[in-house]
Amino acid sequence: MTTLLHASGSAEFLRMVPALAGFTPRRSIVLLPFHGSRTHGAMRMDLPDLKIDPEEYADIAIGLVSRVDAADAVAIVVYADDDPQPTRDGLVLPLSIHVAELTACAQDAGLRLVDALIVTPGGWASYLDDEPQLNPLDAIAAVPDVPLIGDVSGDQHAGTDLPPADLATKERVGRALVDIGRILEREEHGPLTGAENPQAIAALVVLEDLPDFFEMLLDSPESQPPFVTAALLWCLDRPAFRDVALTQWASDLAGGDRTLSAQYAYVELGASMPDEVGERFLGRGPSPDPDRLQLALSVVRLAAARAPRRLRRGPLTLAAWLSWALGRSTHAASYLDLVREIDPEYGLAALLRTMIGGGLLPEWAFRRDRGRRA
Repeated sequence: MTTLLHASGSAEFLRMVPALAGFTPRRSIVLLPFHGSRTHGAMRMDLPDLKIDPEEYADIAIGLVSRVDAADAVAIVVYADDDPQPTRDGLVLPLSIHVAELTACAQDAGLRLVDALIVTPGGWASYLDDEPQLNPLDAIAAVPDVPLIGDVSGDQHAGTDLPPADLATKERVGRALVDIGRILEREEHGPLTGAENPQAIAALVVLEDLPDFFEMLLDSPESQPPFVTAALLWCLDRPAFRDVALTQWASDLAGGDRTLSAQYAYVELGASMPDEVGERFLGRGPSPDPDRLQLALSVVRLAAARAPRRLRRGPLTLAAWLSWALGRSTHAASYLDLVREIDPEYGLAALLRTMIGGGLLPEWAFRRDRGRRA
């Protein structure tokens, strides 16, 4: 999303930041890349730890801004819980040293500085004023009515809670998993007896074409019968099928077909996996359709909410990757924390945690056709 700013001053600009970010940041530094008078979303970073060198923090932050296509300017907005400290020489704004490093690094990178502001519980101020004054929050309290943004009153963690799932639904999903398992076990020893649950049989018939199944889930992501949820959980507990779902949801049905064929070739013939799978996981290649990613995220969040504890690992890890692919690294980290509570050694989650901890973002996050980032 590209937004043409009509802000007449810093207070109006601050009113627009939550709409650009998609949430109201807390304990954050938000960097807004500009091309001319246009901004291309927002990048949020946690407030720097006291152990982190301010220059190193600035190098990383401005390095990310510099990667945004055609970015030639940046605005800096700090959201802190600490109020400015009054001294005989005037107010000392929190994180002044870090912001000074950010502005210096931006100038070294050839980026024009649009503004440098701070929002605290007691008011807002500008780092660019020689004698900063704390201004009341009233002027920036109202979030502007921006179409298609929705509610942005929550902070960067808002929206990570899994959807509600009552005990009865969880029990039905659990029984469906047991029934599916019994049929699969029975098939290994001979024909079915006819006493099997027909819904379980139907679920397994659907799984005969996995890409079609994964595609079907996107049609009604928030309304899945228990046996459909059970079938998905069965798939996501198997890394080969889980990777097919990830690749397909990040590309298209044909991408799922190719990945599934490659998985079979790997198992049966020892063939190497195509680069497409690994490149997509690392955030490289064509930009995914964000609406498609969002639908898939709804699918796996619902599955995780209904799943038995151990089987939450797969859908939660995919929820983390999909969030990361959408530019919501904070959400991704929350889902990975849930996985670690269940299984600290879960491989794909550990790899993704390393990527996010290292500040890796998908390549498409820096393209001008992308929207807000968390």
